[in-house]
Amino acid sequence: MRILSTLTFAAAALAVSGATFAAAPDAPTPPGVKNIVIVHGAFTDGSGWRAVHDILIHKGYNVRIVQPPMTTLAEDVAATSNAVIGQTGPVVLVGHGYGGSVITEAGARPKVKALVYVAAFQPDVGESVTQLEGSMPKLTDGVVKTIDGHYYFDPAKYGTDYAGDLVSNRTDFMAVSQVTATVATFASAPFTVAWHNKPTYGIVATDDRVINPDLQRWMYKRAGSKVTEVKASHAIEISQPEAVAKVIEEAALNAK
Repeated sequence: MRILSTLTFAAAALAVSGATFAAAPDAPTPPGVKNIVIVHGAFTDGSGWRAVHDILIHKGYNVRIVQPPMTTLAEDVAATSNAVIGQTGPVVLVGHGYGGSVITEAGARPKVKALVYVAAFQPDVGESVTQLEGSMPKLTDGVVKTIDGHYYFDPAKYGTDYAGDLVSNRTDFMAVSQVTATVATFASAPFTVAWHNKPTYGIVATDDRVINPDLQRWMYKRAGSKVTEVKASHAIEISQPEAVAKVIEEAALNAK
């Protein structure tokens, strides 16, 4: 389990160093909000957002990929807030999976003008990932707890239950390079909820086995989010990057 702790420490270091990718030099200047900050979910890392990043920067957007430490919700929110503060001008904040809980609280910052939930948790005040996940039938038993208080996704089930629409040579590597999350992270709940007073967009991954699609629909409906359904696994940002980028662009265009 020492390896898992080391991975968590490495993720924390990446969250601090983070990188902002400017728009491509020959890209047009898009209307609306130009800064996109993305928070990846659990059991993966920011590299899965490469295709979405490439689509957006070539349309003129500045993109920042946050690597949250996955240690506590508060620390993940702090890493995301630092990324938002570092942008010049307003921001569209995007969260995938557990990253939805992070942007729910970090999105309260004044610079954030809209939130995009990508196959994500969208908690209300006092709701944890653990509570929400348990509110509807689970579609996988792939999430495993280690003896030192971390969650990871069973590598034997990663290719079927986490990313069933990706090829095996991709999912095999993702399974062994995944970032673990502490039990405390999933048990924490936001104190501030940005979707109460900011526009939100929700993407339902209809073949998701990590977060029940019906739970996604319920959360998005409760928040009044504009919903888009895409046939995809939980790894939707990799398998359907064009569809995800399209919703982010819509949020940026309409944000005020």
